[in-house]
Amino acid sequence: MAAYNRAEAAARIFAAEFGDRLTTGEPLNQSPTNQMPQSTQNIPTPADELTQKREQRLRLILLILFRCARTAAGGMIMVALPYLVLRNLHAGSFALAMLYVIGVLSTAALSIGVGYLADRWDYGGALLLTGLMVPISAWMVYAEPNYWMICAASVIGGFAATGSLIGGGVGGAVQSVQSAVVARITTPENRTRYYAVLAFLGGIAGALGALTVHFFTVRNAFLAAAILSLIGCVPLFFLHLPHYQPHKKVTRESSSRAVRQFGITGMLNGFSQGLITPFLIPFFVLVYHVSRQHMSVFAALASTTASISLLAAPSLERRFGFVRSITFTRALGIVLLMIMALWHNLAFGLVIYLIYPALRIAALPAQQSALIERVEHGSMGRALAINQVARLSAASAASMCTGYLFDISAVECPFFIYAVVMAANIVLYYRFFGHDGKKNDPPTASQPATAALGNVPDKSET
Repeated sequence: MAAYNRAEAAARIFAAEFGDRLTTGEPLNQSPTNQMPQSTQNIPTPADELTQKREQRLRLILLILFRCARTAAGGMIMVALPYLVLRNLHAGSFALAMLYVIGVLSTAALSIGVGYLADRWDYGGALLLTGLMVPISAWMVYAEPNYWMICAASVIGGFAATGSLIGGGVGGAVQSVQSAVVARITTPENRTRYYAVLAFLGGIAGALGALTVHFFTVRNAFLAAAILSLIGCVPLFFLHLPHYQPHKKVTRESSSRAVRQFGITGMLNGFSQGLITPFLIPFFVLVYHVSRQHMSVFAALASTTASISLLAAPSLERRFGFVRSITFTRALGIVLLMIMALWHNLAFGLVIYLIYPALRIAALPAQQSALIERVEHGSMGRALAINQVARLSAASAASMCTGYLFDISAVECPFFIYAVVMAANIVLYYRFFGHDGKKNDPPTASQPATAALGNVPDKSET
């Protein structure tokens, strides 16, 4: 009897899976299409999967070409701009800071506009639009290298090093759209890896761009940056994005909550960045009188070490979560910057300059991926733009502060302020997201509320 019951149960399972008409009672005159089980009708063939992989590979190659050309141009501008303002135009640190502020504020405004445009119109078109801003602005500086023309160019191109070479400091309005595009052509399982690889390749390109300033005059460096970034826009004409399939449906309430939390931490991140990152090169120019030729080499090396550190992001995320990854890397950065401020030793200061950018951005891909997973798929551009605005707006105020302090020879004060702000930001990360980055993940629309309380395991978070 037990054997009969097992056989009958197996027959029912077979019927439910393969649609046996004799068992399920379905009519026998169905078409061959209807005979196929529903679960197998939409399974892609091996040829379809191969085509999809080729298309994804092509999209990534096109995005890499754009990213590398743009970041190389950004590296050239990042090194050339302080020398153009401080040496060629004989302006002070506060004048340089005001240029950074103009670039930051214009980037913040453009980020919001481009983010909404991308969500409502087209991500590829918005990416191309922002891609053209850097060549236009760099050409303006080359054509008429005076302070007011640089201000106008900074409004268009966002000449601000608050994001460093890798983070999109030059023309940073493109950063939010670029991150959303990466989310559309990847999956949650490999997204952090692609963020890391793209940032790594872009950072290497930025290092090469910074290094090539050694072979140009300050003015011609802007011409080369304009040509290079314009060439980098060509691949975008061939970039066609697929329809986005979200990993899980996020409710509007949880999406708004994530945007607020990342906005607050982003604001403190931006303020700390604006205090230090744009003024690392001016620090060595004013304190140690390092020449442009030597500084271009050191900037290239710093960008290279930072780029290499990005490759560790997927491992850091898997092992520690994005919160603990941020805590470890940026807390160590605080210690090194305090040493740089208190001990004016050129050799040791250069070592710290080579290490600090790597610590600053090592966990950035994991942070970007964490934000993407917590917002609605139709609002990615706006969510990333809001985070960008919070970061850049705070950075503009911090840059003004540091410019003033440098002008009155209080070069150590920004480093102390940085330590306090970054320590407070680390505390907020733990408060919002817990030690593993999942503390306050609210239930999504596709999972019961008990899953968020730990009663039901959520496979998407493991």
